[in-house]
Amino acid sequence: MFKRWLLALSARVGLIVLGLGCCLSLFYLLACKPSSRSSQQPLQWSGGATSKEGYLALLQEREDSHRHYINSLTKQIAQLKEALQERTQQLQESLDKAKTRGILPQGLESLHKTPTQSDLKEFFRSQLNLAEVNSGVKLASEYAVIPFDTFTLRRVYQLETGLTRHPEERPVRRDRRDELISTVETALHVLNGPQQHTENIRRKRTYSPSDFIEGLTRTERDRGTVYELTFKGDTPQDFTQLVLFRPFGPVVKVKSESLDTRSILINIIVPLSKRTDAFRQFLNNFREVCIQQDGKVHLTVVYFGRDQIDQVKAMLDQTTRETRFRSFTLIQLNEEFSRGRGLDVGARAWRRSQNVLLFFCDVDIHFTADFLTSCRLSAEPGKKVYYPVLFSQYNPSIIYSNHTLLPSAQQQLVMRKETGFWRDFGFGMTCQYRSDFINIGGFDRNIKGWGLEDVHLYRKYLHSKLMVIRSPSRGLFHLWHEKNCADELPPDKYKMCMQTKAMSEASHGQLGELFFRREIELHLKRTEEHNEEDS
Repeated sequence: MFKRWLLALSARVGLIVLGLGCCLSLFYLLACKPSSRSSQQPLQWSGGATSKEGYLALLQEREDSHRHYINSLTKQIAQLKEALQERTQQLQESLDKAKTRGILPQGLESLHKTPTQSDLKEFFRSQLNLAEVNSGVKLASEYAVIPFDTFTLRRVYQLETGLTRHPEERPVRRDRRDELISTVETALHVLNGPQQHTENIRRKRTYSPSDFIEGLTRTERDRGTVYELTFKGDTPQDFTQLVLFRPFGPVVKVKSESLDTRSILINIIVPLSKRTDAFRQFLNNFREVCIQQDGKVHLTVVYFGRDQIDQVKAMLDQTTRETRFRSFTLIQLNEEFSRGRGLDVGARAWRRSQNVLLFFCDVDIHFTADFLTSCRLSAEPGKKVYYPVLFSQYNPSIIYSNHTLLPSAQQQLVMRKETGFWRDFGFGMTCQYRSDFINIGGFDRNIKGWGLEDVHLYRKYLHSKLMVIRSPSRGLFHLWHEKNCADELPPDKYKMCMQTKAMSEASHGQLGELFFRREIELHLKRTEEHNEEDS
């Protein structure tokens, strides 16, 4: 009984599809029907002369008529598509039920046919045909070019240098190193294979890794990776070039889940010593984002020393009076400032029963409500920790030197190469659950003062089985402030501090303008004098 009903439903859907095709054909014939000759007579003045304005009016009238007709057809086609989609969905549901019961009618098994190896080969071949391998493609500008990396058995020469900043280096990442090695091994296997022997009878030797000269590689992210490898030939003037392509497969669904972040509390921990002006600016941002917009946060301030702590207490009390927000914790430590020590104490001071999401933050950080959402979505207890890359501002007095007045702090929160840079060498701002922080061992408490404590914690997570989510954040800014490198710092920390200070002042081009300011001013002066002489 069910088979008959299913076959009848399939026949009905087929008839509906046939009817839709006939309707579309009829609409096409009506739209393309030529007008009668009488309607094509040119518009004339009463005196008989043809008018340009008349032609334009006629053309405008016909254009409006065709536009209305096209809109009508478009609406009808959309309705037909919707009806067809509904019928198709009904048929698909019926087929799924039939397959579940094991009564799928004969001839319909192909609808649930799994891809075969030949299907995958055909897909990979199509990826190769679409990629820029055998021939070039038209590009809009020089910015659309995907550059190649050059590599040998020992070195990679790259434009995108990453965190190391080395234009030439040994491949640091294991996946990158294994990729290039396996590519050369595949090339040797192809060159020394039996098929290559028959195609190149003149070859007198077997290829080895020492014959590899260099390779070029680049990746089209929607197609695959191409490799062009060059090997020595039988003579110094002979070479063998092999082109390999590693196609990307189709997108595969891994999981789909609904996430409710409304109940996830974030404990923002800020170590502080003096710097009350910066803390006042931080609290203003905290009020707007955390209290007025988000509302699911707790602030823990770990203060070192006694100097200016009364001002910090007063600012927190004022915030409580004006906003009725009381989710604060102030911890005072009468000892030398240590960022790692402060964050560690703040994280372990949490006494509530539930596990809490920690956000390690500094007083000179500006964040948005979108960042707090990313913090909740990118960290998961026992599975993931979030290490965002923040955007670090340059010195406003340098980048806005041609302005009469400096833009407001809010107006300076723009991401351009003239205003700042991605601080990819910094690992201090992070979101992670307290349980993961405790299990990993927390911060190295022997580190004093500035620097390195965040790197050590970051490496602990890299050495664990937790996934580290490292990505640029559009809602996290490091506000510029003058950096003082203390003389008592050890040489390695002092050097790191000075390098950070230099990078944070301005871009390479802006620093160059400052360095060559005298030459630029002399050039402008000579140009003005030359123009005055000519006039």
